[in-house]
Amino acid sequence: MIEWFTVISLILFGLVLLVVEIIFIPGTTIVGLIGFVIMAVGVGLSFNYFGSTAGWGTFTGAAVTSGLVLYYSFKSNVWGRFALKSTSLGKVNEGEAEELSPGLEGVTVSALRPVGKAELANRTYEVKTIGSFVEVGTKVRIIKILSNQIIVEPTT
Repeated sequence: MIEWFTVISLILFGLVLLVVEIIFIPGTTIVGLIGFVIMAVGVGLSFNYFGSTAGWGTFTGAAVTSGLVLYYSFKSNVWGRFALKSTSLGKVNEGEAEELSPGLEGVTVSALRPVGKAELANRTYEVKTIGSFVEVGTKVRIIKILSNQIIVEPTT
């Protein structure tokens, strides 16, 4: 009896790891490979404990069960509640930097480490330094604008 418990436990644990790999952490393959190996050990033990007929039956049952569990989990959208359904409406200086030009000066409203916020032309923008940290309240000057990035440097 303990042999069947061992075989079934290994197969079910391996199946759980395969589902976790596919649904929750796709792309890592380590968890999936460990799950597959554990299932193979369970099937191999069934061959060892109970012989060829029971081993092939266990193999078939494990394969069919794996297929049904994966089919059911995708078809019924059981895992849908774990998926992110909201969208981000935030933007970073998207289309707002037209009135800005290199040389324009402003003041930081947050620390730039190296990204933060600065007030330029009476509006607050997300800005970036070349690498130096800049404290709050420091005067800065735009040195270049690259698509949605405003690169600044502190003025002395």
